[in-house]
Amino acid sequence: MAPVDHYLAIDIGGTKLAAAIVTGDGQVIHHREVPTPTATQEQAHLVTGALTELAADVAGELPLAGVGIASAGPIDTARGTISPVNIPAWRDFDIVDAVSDAVGGPDPVLIHDSTAAALGEHWLGAGRGSNALLGIVVSTGIGGGLVLDGRPLSGSAGNAGFIGHLTADPAGERCACGRTGCVETGASGPAMVRWAHANGWTGHSTPELAEAAAAGDRIPVAAFRRGTDHLATGIITATILLDLDLVVIAGGVSAAGEVLLTPLREAVSRDSTPALRKLRIRRATLGRHSGLIGAARHAQGH
Repeated sequence: MAPVDHYLAIDIGGTKLAAAIVTGDGQVIHHREVPTPTATQEQAHLVTGALTELAADVAGELPLAGVGIASAGPIDTARGTISPVNIPAWRDFDIVDAVSDAVGGPDPVLIHDSTAAALGEHWLGAGRGSNALLGIVVSTGIGGGLVLDGRPLSGSAGNAGFIGHLTADPAGERCACGRTGCVETGASGPAMVRWAHANGWTGHSTPELAEAAAAGDRIPVAAFRRGTDHLATGIITATILLDLDLVVIAGGVSAAGEVLLTPLREAVSRDSTPALRKLRIRRATLGRHSGLIGAARHAQGH
């Protein structure tokens, strides 16, 4: 029997660093993660050391067919660098060289974490069979990734698909990115909780907000409807531009299930654009492994 190909997959985020060995058919067989150290740019070695130690430990002495790195953005695939907004210690950090030095083997390939999640879902999850997929991560922010004709669409530097910063409300809130009325200002978990608080809700978290909305509490229901209206605007714009056939929703807020998906589908269906008639919206199925699986799949293609 031919040996199974093994790929080292790494997923870098503001709260956790994850690494795994993923087989050629997408099975995660060795997974570890650690909290992302809190550090300033002067303490970058703390984050770098945690990542390289994790990668080397997971890789061990196993021969690798490829190495895939998924990271929060912005990223620059041509230069192999990352500047994650939520990891202030790393600005123009040469992640490709750092991982290569730590584990050896094939040259690592870099992909945005939202694109990796979309690619993972397209390969083995809710996105199978799609010709034009937008994966959306709804969490503390709104990320997005595109898979068109079976291949990830990365753009000039690797940051294509970032739907969270399309304009949903030109007269809306100022976004942390500096623009006004971004999708993220209404549709992220914190944005929905913030709006609910401003209108009299006294709960504390997005899961509590979802639970209250499921029970029919008026303000949480309205918060989800406002959030999904913002998200629907971004989805409609992307569908008109790219002729999408499927949107897959991942991220922590997707755990709300139909509390999120039902008003989202209703908001999209109110638009009469013909391109939307074939669009389906599903919840992701791969959970926290989607980015790792997508990073491994990306490495297979190189």
